[in-house]
This record gives sequence, C-alpha cells and structure tokens, in this order.
Amino acid sequence: MISGARLGIMGGTFDPIHYGHLVTAEEALVQFNLDRVVFMPTGQPAMKSDQNVSAVEHRYLMTVLATAANDDFDVSRLEVDRPGVTYTVDTLEALRDVHGPQTDLFFITGADAVWEIVAWKDAERVAALATFIAATRPGYDLTGALRAHEDAATGFRIEHLEVPALAISSTDLRRRVAARRPIRYLTPDPVVTYIEKNGLYREAG
Repeated sequence: MISGARLGIMGGTFDPIHYGHLVTAEEALVQFNLDRVVFMPTGQPAMKSDQNVSAVEHRYLMTVLATAANDDFDVSRLEVDRPGVTYTVDTLEALRDVHGPQTDLFFITGADAVWEIVAWKDAERVAALATFIAATRPGYDLTGALRAHEDAATGFRIEHLEVPALAISSTDLRRRVAARRPIRYLTPDPVVTYIEKNGLYREAG
C-alpha cells in the first residue's frame, strides 16, 4: 500500500457473510475515499466465547467467495492464522506494522458496537490506532452513543456511515438454512452453493 493510503478493515465473524456486509463495505469505500477494504474474518472471537461459531476455514472461504468479484476488496488470514482468542488491538497493531504509520486505518463496525468498543482489550490503544466507521441504517440515531464517548473522553474517533436498509443478518441466514428456507438473494450465489455442499447450518443453533 502506498504512503498516505486509507485502509478500511471490515471485521466480523461472517458466519455466514451476506449482502449487508458487502453493501456496508462498498459504501464505506466510496463515502470515506478508502483505497481498499480488507475483510477480516475473526479467528476465535472474544465476544462470542459462549456461542457456537462455524470453523474459521469455512468462514474465511465463504468471505473469499463473496468478495472475489470486487477488485477493491481483499480478505486477510491475519486473524484466521493467529492462535488463541482474537483481539482487535492485536490486528490493528499488526496492520500498523505492515503498512506503516503513514497509512490511516478505518475500522468498519455496526452502530450497535459503538459503545461496546470501550470494553475491548486495550481500548485506549485501539482508539489511537484507528478511526471507527459506525454503519447504521437510515434513521438510526447515533447521537446518544457519540455523546457518551465525548462525555467520557474515551478518545475514540467515530464517523457515521449510513447504508441502505437491508434487514439481513447472519443469524437469520443460519435459521433459514436450518428451516430449509431459501437464502438466495440474501448472500452471493457462490456462498449459497458452499453452504449447501458443506452442509453448514443444517442444525438450528
């Protein structure tokens, strides 16, 4: 990446990835003039230690399939290959080492996580490493969360990203597969085929 670049990081479990993730990444790319967006499938997510999460290789491969047609998207194995629990601070530090201090890092996340980030490991360091892009649906009010950050002087730099309303969630896709309901048009066709061939999500949970 060239000096002075702007790198977006789209973190997530992607279990499975769907069009909501892709639309959010594309909107962030355009609205924030990013050079690229790197999808970062979480290895062993710290915030979901009490949940059943599909094997990381399945989630990584589905993310590769979903993003392959977009030259501005990449998929990283950074968290896939890192043993142990995944923490965002470690990922941002690694990206800073690779790309250097001249590259601005933008971490794209859902608006519902805007306040939760203060509880992340080494939150102060996380705040120093990246600007956060909080993605919301039209009409969602972020004012309260942003004011809470300001009042608490957390140091997080948070930008607001409004994306088209897509009522799609990974949880809903898993439930649909378990209930033998269609998921076509909710996630790219190669992901649908991958899920079918590998028998993912057939059990409710």
